[in-house]
Amino acid sequence: MTKREFWHRFTAHLDPVLLLAISLLMLTSLVVLYSAGDASWHRVFAQLGNIVVAFALMWAVANMPLHYLMRSAVPLYLVGILLLLGVALFGEISHGARRWLNLGVATIQPSELMKIGVPLMMAWYFDKYEATLTMKTYAIAALLLLLPVGLIAKQPDLGTAILIGASGFYVLFLAGLSWRVMAGMVIAAAASAPFLWGMLHDYQKHRIMMLLDPTKDALGKGYHTIQGMIAVGSGGVFGKGYLNGTQTHLNFLPESHTDFIFAVYSEEFGLFGNLLLLAMYLFVILRGFVITANASTYFTRLMAGSVTLTFFTYAFVNMGMVSGILPVVGVPLPLVSYGGTSMLTLLLGFGILMSVHTHQKLVKT
Repeated sequence: MTKREFWHRFTAHLDPVLLLAISLLMLTSLVVLYSAGDASWHRVFAQLGNIVVAFALMWAVANMPLHYLMRSAVPLYLVGILLLLGVALFGEISHGARRWLNLGVATIQPSELMKIGVPLMMAWYFDKYEATLTMKTYAIAALLLLLPVGLIAKQPDLGTAILIGASGFYVLFLAGLSWRVMAGMVIAAAASAPFLWGMLHDYQKHRIMMLLDPTKDALGKGYHTIQGMIAVGSGGVFGKGYLNGTQTHLNFLPESHTDFIFAVYSEEFGLFGNLLLLAMYLFVILRGFVITANASTYFTRLMAGSVTLTFFTYAFVNMGMVSGILPVVGVPLPLVSYGGTSMLTLLLGFGILMSVHTHQKLVKT
């Protein structure tokens, strides 16, 4: 086999347009992490390792036949539920939250598995009952979503619960849930707000209150929000310049390499850099919508649409909380924030998108 033939086989199931878009974001991650780490290469090389492992997973999923993905939906979901129950009963407590499960050989966070497991299960369920969709079908699908979301929210991990809830809701929406029903759900959620408020933990209530006026506790609960807003605003139009962000390098900005990396980027590259970053995210999202619109089966359309819209939710929530328009809920900036788990989950989703794209090409030929 020649090098050219090997390269063709290696890239045959990869969408070059989507691959280029996510590669630009991952390159941005390495550049910004170098600055966030005070010109240290430690996290840059660690993130590069995360990217290599995640890319290998994406490639494997992209080359997986779609019927394998469909077959894995129910086992993956059931394993995820069992692991979440294990967390509730035997999970390790850290910083007041029970989110991790020690399996002896490794300690895992099962909620990350459900970011893919929940939409995959719901897409499989709707595909199975596509010909006989009724309100009962949607109700059962909603229960499939609410069970893991409730277990994760109880840990408590509100940020992950919101993301998984959003990914499942997108499947419901794409499956044709009536606008009247969705309007009713919004009204019901608004009416139950006082009850839901009482169920929140104190730190979650503080986060919401700090959104309204972070200066009430400027050195405590509101510190993250205030420092993020200062960093974003101080960047101006063209930014302070690479490696010249004062909020970052004088250690005023918390979690600068993870949840608040957007503030690091904004301070150094300004509004112009933010528009460029938004353009990269928009490029990924639009490509995902193109793949969704051309999907050849009900299952692939639901799954591709959910992956794309969930990616949008990641970006919107992170930028919103750093800019002070949303509460701080611990959601990383997709493909840019430091972290292996988030990178693996995202590229697993993109692997599914590429598998859907490959299936489209095979159907056309």
